[in-house]
Amino acid sequence: MSSLSWRQDWETESHPFSTLPPPAHPTFDLYTAIDAALQEDAGDFGDITTLSTVPEATTASATFLAKAEGVLAGVYVAQMVFRRVDPAVQVTWLVDDSSTVRPGQIIATITGSARSILIAERVALNFMQRMSGIATMTAAMVKAVRCTKATILDTRKTVPGLRLLDKWAVAIGGGANHRIGLYDMVMIKDNHIAAAHGIRNAVDGAVAFMQSKGIQRPMEVETRTLDELKEVLEILDAANVSSTGDESGTNSGGITRIMLDNMTRKDTGAPSGIDVSTLHEAMALIGDRKIETEASGNVTLATVGEIAKTGVQFISCGALTHSVTALDISLNIETQ
Repeated sequence: MSSLSWRQDWETESHPFSTLPPPAHPTFDLYTAIDAALQEDAGDFGDITTLSTVPEATTASATFLAKAEGVLAGVYVAQMVFRRVDPAVQVTWLVDDSSTVRPGQIIATITGSARSILIAERVALNFMQRMSGIATMTAAMVKAVRCTKATILDTRKTVPGLRLLDKWAVAIGGGANHRIGLYDMVMIKDNHIAAAHGIRNAVDGAVAFMQSKGIQRPMEVETRTLDELKEVLEILDAANVSSTGDESGTNSGGITRIMLDNMTRKDTGAPSGIDVSTLHEAMALIGDRKIETEASGNVTLATVGEIAKTGVQFISCGALTHSVTALDISLNIETQ
């Protein structure tokens, strides 16, 4: 089966309960990810508890029940878990992706083989609870910056093998996806700069590489100090991208975004407990140049609003996916 068959199924099937498309990825296969999770559970013998206690002919009905308030995400993935276990199991969604659920709210009803429902239960919940936790935190951060121009971004700090699902959940929560992997954006960070012996060498090398391969990708350069920022701005200015330079915004030495990393400082005496004075200085230095800006570091629900007030265009937060609290959802079953 082609690794893209799941995406073709997504595009051709009706799923009104989940309408936001998954992020693009050239190799990720949802069916393979689900099968791996099911196989991990089944081991070399299968569900010995269900097989030994539930007669094969037993049918059942079940409900997904929200036990906490949050933003629901991952219903399509959960639907596919049941399909991979037993296509005859019927799932009826009462709540759509991106909707807010509250304690005691029924999310979906499931009918079919009791054995199949029990085998699929935990894997479906694991996917949906994690994705809903990510969407819930993302939605809270998006709400915290709603009066600014800032967009909330995720990072690559995701569960190995499940990055697309983590990033899909961010999008469902109202955030935007940063680069999906190492292939779709040049992102020059401190270790690249150190290995290349300087920012200019790294930028020049990236531009030369893309030209040699005949490819175009966005390029972001990380700056950790105002001096590093000034060096990047010199590269931009030399390429005539400023308020008085190339109006097309294409002659930028390849750089499309500047990351302002850790230019904030925790300070209990400052508003929201964060000192953003250096970030303000950085934004003043950038001025009206035609370049995207991204802040990272010390980003929490408490601080993100204050960071957004500096005028940065993007705010990236690794905690959206690496420190997620799963949304509490349960499955309750009754035999027929």
